[in-house]
Amino acid sequence: MPKNKRPVARKPADAPEHKDEQTLRELCQLALNLSEQEDPDTMGEVLRDQAEDFQRLVRKLINQQKDELLYGAVEQARDEDVDAYVYLRGAIEEAAGNLLYRREGAPTLEVDAFAIPLFVHSTGGLDPARDFQDGEAYEALVDSFKQAELESAAARVVLIRHAYDIKEIDAITYSRLAAMVRDATTSMTEKKLVAVPALERSMSGWAPTAFAAGDSAVELRFLLGFALKRADDPFYRAPKEEVASDLYFAERMARYQKWTEQYAPLVRRCLAGEQAEQISLNFLYQDLFFGAKEQALAEYATLQMLSELNQALQASGVAPEQASAVVGPADVDYRMLLRVQLTGPDGAVIGASDKPLDLAADLEQEVDDVRDALDSIGVHRLAVARRFDAQGNPMDLQQLQ
Repeated sequence: MPKNKRPVARKPADAPEHKDEQTLRELCQLALNLSEQEDPDTMGEVLRDQAEDFQRLVRKLINQQKDELLYGAVEQARDEDVDAYVYLRGAIEEAAGNLLYRREGAPTLEVDAFAIPLFVHSTGGLDPARDFQDGEAYEALVDSFKQAELESAAARVVLIRHAYDIKEIDAITYSRLAAMVRDATTSMTEKKLVAVPALERSMSGWAPTAFAAGDSAVELRFLLGFALKRADDPFYRAPKEEVASDLYFAERMARYQKWTEQYAPLVRRCLAGEQAEQISLNFLYQDLFFGAKEQALAEYATLQMLSELNQALQASGVAPEQASAVVGPADVDYRMLLRVQLTGPDGAVIGASDKPLDLAADLEQEVDDVRDALDSIGVHRLAVARRFDAQGNPMDLQQLQ
């Protein structure tokens, strides 16, 4: 007689994975509700309560190091509603990279994590043994942020004494960045030396490269810093009126461009020490951590795309000025990509290259960026496709002038 099998136990309603699924759905629904509110100043009482609940929940999950849940919620929101996706991702990134520091009887302070991405051109690649070994250059570089008015004169700035590579930056998740911000806040507000384990863990070391001694190398690095300031510091308050706001950011951009010119020698000394004159730099814009990371990875993907297209041109023997390009979105394995396809004078496909495309991206701006990049390698004829089909064929072409 066969033995009776023990029934499989059902997961209780309060199982951790069940709670996480409920929380994920709650996050997405709150983001959807709040993203549909066009004017926060006219938000009703119910939505105001939801907004407070949403912010508390986001910070709670970051503090609990629930990265998997947070990234899962962002991914699910992306698949369901673009506006909710943008709202949720922005809220999580802001909460992870920002901290309000309150003291009794004193003004509220605010700490933000910022980054400056830069491409380093060298022969043979950077030597990790020379990374930030020049103490005098480092101290002067820290001072430069206030001297050049990139940060308020009343702020306190800390710059990590290390140039992060892509691998290290990618490893900084929402909760890890929040822990780093807390470490930085403690170090800037305590009068005695304190441990900063999250900051120390973030500097895991550069990934090995395959550059030979005589190779021309281009490497992406990030300067990572933290600014402590009064939450009501007018230096950081952009005007609400559009014309004044545009002027505010244009002036900041002008100061930053001047900083890159004036202080590039200090950055080179920090990165290469005595070999500073043997490297050159291309700076991207200083931004809050996740914004800087996003623009840097997008630029890096463009450079990789150009390298692949150049290789295709060389292999085909077609001169760049004889080639034509088609750019458009492509869906590959449920991932949205921006594809550039090259054809020769006879219409035959020479090659193609893809790079990631965010659903929230401005497609017109993406096409303009690709056009500028193609111009730089001598490809000037460009058409835009509504999309590429599953077989790789461009659909509904429109020639650009």
